[in-house]
Amino acid sequence: MHVIAVESRGDGSLRVVVETPAAPMGCRQCGVVARARGRRDVALVDVPSAGRAVQLVWRKRTWRCLEPACPTGSFTEIHDDIARPRALLSTRAAWWSIAQLRREHASIQGLARQLGTTWTTVWRAVEPLLEAMAADPARFEDVTALGVDEHIWHHVSTKPVEDGGRGPKELTGMVDLSRDQHGRVRARLLDLVPGRSGRAYGDWLKERGEAFTSGVEVATLDPFHGYKNAIDDELEDATAVLDAFHVIKLGTAVVDEVRRRVQQDILGHRGHRDDPLYRIRNILRAGAEKLTDRQWARLSTALDARVEHEEVGLAWGVAQRLRLAYRHPRPAEGRKIAEQFITSLPSCPVPELARLGRTLRKWREALLAYFDTDRSSNGGTEAINGLIELHRRIARGFRNLKNYRLRMLLIGGGLTDPRLP
Repeated sequence: MHVIAVESRGDGSLRVVVETPAAPMGCRQCGVVARARGRRDVALVDVPSAGRAVQLVWRKRTWRCLEPACPTGSFTEIHDDIARPRALLSTRAAWWSIAQLRREHASIQGLARQLGTTWTTVWRAVEPLLEAMAADPARFEDVTALGVDEHIWHHVSTKPVEDGGRGPKELTGMVDLSRDQHGRVRARLLDLVPGRSGRAYGDWLKERGEAFTSGVEVATLDPFHGYKNAIDDELEDATAVLDAFHVIKLGTAVVDEVRRRVQQDILGHRGHRDDPLYRIRNILRAGAEKLTDRQWARLSTALDARVEHEEVGLAWGVAQRLRLAYRHPRPAEGRKIAEQFITSLPSCPVPELARLGRTLRKWREALLAYFDTDRSSNGGTEAINGLIELHRRIARGFRNLKNYRLRMLLIGGGLTDPRLP
C-alpha cells in the first residue's frame, strides 16, 4: 500500500488516500492477463489517529478479462487484510474494535463515537469475526477442569424469543478452570446457554461429545443439585468439587439465623440499635483472624451478657472452624476438621446447626473433594461472572441473546485469534 494523500476534513477527522502499485493481473477464473480499467474509490472507516476519526479511501484497481469465453467480465482487486468485500470498516479497524471491547471494556456505542460512525456499522463489522472464533472447535481442547454457574442476563418478560420476548432470565455459564504449567487457573468462558437447570448443563455436555467430557477431571459447582446431577450423568470420570466460598457462606448465614432467633426469643422483636446481639452483627460475619482487640472485647461482652447468647457463640465458633478447615495450610488437617463437622453437626441441639450438618452430610463427597484436588474451587467462574456483570452495566443491558453471548465469550477469554492482543 502507498499513501497518496492525507487531508484534514472540516469536521476534524482525517482523510487518508491509499492505493496498491500497478502490476499485471490475471483473471481469477481463467488466468488470462486482464486489461486495467482504472481505479474506483472505496471509503472505509479506519482506526482513530490522535483522537481523530479517520476515513481511509482505498483507490481499488479494476480490470476486464480479455477472454471472450470467460464469464467473469470486469472485476476489482480484493485484499482482506485491508477490508473484506462490501465492508464499511477496514480490517484493522474491526480488529482494533474487538481489542478495545476485550481489553478496555469499551461499549459498541463508545467505539462508534471514536470511529466517527454508527453502532450498527461497528457491530456488523465485528460480529462475523466473533462468530468465526466462536465456531472454532479448538476452543474446547485441553479442558481438564470445568466450572459452572448461573447469572441473570435480563430483568424483563420471560416470553419465548419467537413471541418477541427474550426467553429465560437465567443463563448457565461453563468456564474452563484448567491450570497452566505454573499451576495457575486459566479462567476462560466456554459458553452460555439459556436456563438454570441440570438439563441445560447436561445437554451442553452432550453436545461437546466424548472427546471433551472424557478429558474433564475436575468439575466444580455451587450447592445446586441440578448441576450435580448433570455432572454425575455426563462426567462420570470427573471429580465433583463443592465450592469452598459457598460452604463458608452457608456457615455465616447460620450464625445470622441463630442470632435473629435468639433475639426474637429474648426480646420479642427484631434487632434494635442498642441490642447487644444486633450491635455485633457485623463482627459475627467477619473472620476471627481479622478482629481487632476492641472487636474481640465487644464480641465477648455481648456473648456473655446473657446465658441465652451461648447458642450464638456456638454457631459463630462452628462458622470459624469451618473457615479454618478451608484455610488450613495442611489440606489433610483441613479435611479432618470438615469430616468432624459432617459427623457431629447433624445431632447438634441448635436446630440451625443441625440443618447445616445435614446439608454438609448430603454433599459429603463433593465437599471433601476440595482437599484432594489441590484446592479446586469455582472462584474462576465467579470472576468471569464479575466481568459479565461489568459489561452488562456498561452496555446498559442487552436485548439480543446472540449478541450477548458473543460479547461475553470475547470478554471472558473464550475467543482466541492471533490478531488479538
